[in-house]
Amino acid sequence: MTAISDTATLQITRFIRAPREKVFDAFVDEAVLPRWHCPRGMSVKSASVDARVGGTWRIDMRSREGQAHVVGGRYREVRRPERLAYTWAWQESAEGMAGLETLIEIDFASKDDGTELRMRHSGFPSEGAREGHAQGWQSVFNRLSDLVDPRGSAGTLTLLGDARSSYTWAARLGFAEKGVAYTLQPCQPHGPELNAIHPFGVMPALRDGSTEIWETSAILRYVDEGFEGPSLNPGMLVDRARTEQWVSAVSAYMYDALARRYVLQYLFPRGADGQPDRAVIDQAVRDMVRPLDALERGYRGREYIGGATPSYADLLLAPLLTYIAMFPEGAQLLSDRPDIRRAQATMRARPSFAATQPPKG
Repeated sequence: MTAISDTATLQITRFIRAPREKVFDAFVDEAVLPRWHCPRGMSVKSASVDARVGGTWRIDMRSREGQAHVVGGRYREVRRPERLAYTWAWQESAEGMAGLETLIEIDFASKDDGTELRMRHSGFPSEGAREGHAQGWQSVFNRLSDLVDPRGSAGTLTLLGDARSSYTWAARLGFAEKGVAYTLQPCQPHGPELNAIHPFGVMPALRDGSTEIWETSAILRYVDEGFEGPSLNPGMLVDRARTEQWVSAVSAYMYDALARRYVLQYLFPRGADGQPDRAVIDQAVRDMVRPLDALERGYRGREYIGGATPSYADLLLAPLLTYIAMFPEGAQLLSDRPDIRRAQATMRARPSFAATQPPKG
């Protein structure tokens, strides 16, 4: 998907893996339009379509907070399945553009067992207005692809990383908990695929169409708020705050000792003769006591650390705690902490955990 630089005009080309008749009809079918025509994280409350020259259309989109974003217009050209042209005018929302009429022209061309969609949206009053709509259209077309591509959202969403990475595993747990299909693209840190998205070259990274998201907690939030399914962020304020404190704690206080200096020292030994460096491991074990004590208190009297259901924090913690239990000192530390063991047994029993287990070895 490419936005061509022009102050008043946005041009987007997008390949959709579906017949052009099906893609065209998705734009003009009143029953289908509400299923995709809004950015991720929003929903369509109602839609009306009179798909004939001179006929009108209207879409009432709502944010997660319930804010209305209402847009409508009139059809100027309807040639199934080749071309569609219609006016676009915001009735509510779109700062500075309420009542301003712009024009959308879309050509649908069969290509490579799918459809090349070429859209021209013209008449913007400024470059800022154009770029704001470019971001919205990218997300809208991602949802269109999810709907009509036989692969569903796996044709749009690509997670880049190694399945054995604790952070990649956490992201995969989030997709599984939400029931969202995706494609895993195996890659290693600092390789060209990750470097193209993540400024620090580490995994995982997410590509949603042309939208790119990096850092695990951001990916989890994006998937949680962008897709239907159970929330990964508890509902009450205190639970959301507790979730956020543990998400922060994983990266700030836990990952270095638990993963980098303990688990990875066993998996990728850096000591003499290719053996684990005992000095590094022994210091890591001492440094693991404090965060594990904090987790033991955090899990006391609860199955999940954020609230009554799994949260971002539980998804980040489960792979880490699974890995440290694989090695002797970590197993001993956990044996002395029954509340962590109980909570982790609950996580391991979830279908998402079994579905995302990394390959052994």
